[in-house]
Amino acid sequence: MMSLSVDDLQLLVDIVDCGSFSQAAARRRWSQPQVSQRVSLLEADLRAQLFQRHRRGALPTAACHAFLPAAKEAIATLEQGRKAIQSAPALPLVTLACLPSLASVVFGPILVALAQAPMEIRCRTDHSPAIMEELLTGKSQLGFVLKCPPMAGIQMERIWRSRIVAVVHRSHKLARSKPKTLVAIANEQLAPQSWGDGCFQLIEQLRGLRTVPGPIHTVQPASAAREMALEHGFLTFMPEVAVKRELREGRLVKLDLQDLPVSEWEVMVAWRSGKRVDASKQRVLDTVRAMAADWA
Repeated sequence: MMSLSVDDLQLLVDIVDCGSFSQAAARRRWSQPQVSQRVSLLEADLRAQLFQRHRRGALPTAACHAFLPAAKEAIATLEQGRKAIQSAPALPLVTLACLPSLASVVFGPILVALAQAPMEIRCRTDHSPAIMEELLTGKSQLGFVLKCPPMAGIQMERIWRSRIVAVVHRSHKLARSKPKTLVAIANEQLAPQSWGDGCFQLIEQLRGLRTVPGPIHTVQPASAAREMALEHGFLTFMPEVAVKRELREGRLVKLDLQDLPVSEWEVMVAWRSGKRVDASKQRVLDTVRAMAADWA
């Protein structure tokens, strides 16, 4: 039996993050044989295989995923202990994850609302499936995702729905003519945000209405679609919540297209369920619930 060290636990986390022994070795400035030997000893001690090796890297096993939250918690606890010895305030840490298109919508208001709260908040972006995995492994405590099938161990709560709308810059000719149908806008420069399957169905519909040649571009994330309208004269289709401020300030104009197919983003806040109460995470969640009406 070997004695587990912080290095062992951090090595485990590094390999999961990097996806390979060689990249984890480079991060730690070790040789790959050193990493392999240390992992073999750790697996022997835990009596479980932690990684499946393959030509392109290493995949964490179910046993690794089961052990990972405890490893991260132990690392965080030891770090808090070091800070306490150094008389540094060990504030609780809450990591928030959301889609890139929602970053400008949710992160700023949450950080402003909790600016004086006794906690540190870290913000990161990823796509919904990856965020759900981060919640399971403890890498993130709260996630903002699009509605998806339930996952064991994860709680989800809808915080708003946002319709997909057509917007142009206030100086665009369509902002003055106020078209009412898709036919009236089909020949314009179009760059919808790629929000989901409905986007590509709409593009096919618009192609059938065009009478002039020309491409229809799709862009991601919402900030890119917003810039196409604000800076480059494109008409874009995107979730209204992502341009709420620009619409309120009059920089963008929403077109009332009566035959625009109804499509929306259903945004959920998700977190890992458990009996242990995390007061900081709960405070952030309560803040999100209180702000949901404004986002909607």
